[in-house]
Amino acid sequence: MRWLKGLWQSFCDNFVSHVLVVPERDPAARTGFFGWLEILLCYPGVHAIWLHRIAHWLWNLGVPVLPRFLSHLNRWLTGIEIHPGAKIGKGVFIDHGMGVVIGETAIVGDNVTLYQGVTLGGTGKERGKRHPTVGNNVVIGAGAIVLGNITIGDNARIGAGSVVIKPVPPNASAVGVPAKVVSINGVRVEPLAHDRLPDPQAEMFRQLQAQIDELRARLEAMERQRVPDKAPRD
Repeated sequence: MRWLKGLWQSFCDNFVSHVLVVPERDPAARTGFFGWLEILLCYPGVHAIWLHRIAHWLWNLGVPVLPRFLSHLNRWLTGIEIHPGAKIGKGVFIDHGMGVVIGETAIVGDNVTLYQGVTLGGTGKERGKRHPTVGNNVVIGAGAIVLGNITIGDNARIGAGSVVIKPVPPNASAVGVPAKVVSINGVRVEPLAHDRLPDPQAEMFRQLQAQIDELRARLEAMERQRVPDKAPRD
């Protein structure tokens, strides 16, 4: 019975977990019989990961051609391209999914949320580990591009449309092109709050304005402290 329990646990981790997280992360998802049926039949992100599980298993067995063919079929059916060599954790949710690309050596941790148009790609033609490693509980916004053998730390957030080419530490946000890491000061962010991101350019202008105000105040203080000119002689 131990092997049967292990087989069930593997099935839950590899297939069921991606279904159970949908109502938690998609406000449009419904529960109940028809709600779950809708998730099973109408969520391309779920289907893409299921097909990838099979392709990845065949890839690890060294089966030629078929894993890549399943990946190609996956792309045609769902609009999501996941190389069969990529490693995907449990509870991963791909919302909408169209245009998502995950490269061969990419590693995606548990409970990660990817929105449409996300790319986990490589740089150049180097061999070996050349795609990102994404930690647990990471949210990557729509259209974000993460390139190279870099690490996105646990609980990090990548803003929509960002281009990330440097590592992002845990519990941090990266926004912009190229992306800059912005501290969140230890404040816990809700899983779907990827829209509440700091604006580094606006922050820079605020700092410049503060410096200008400080200089203006100093000049005014110096003007008030000036010694009045001597009275004109008779």
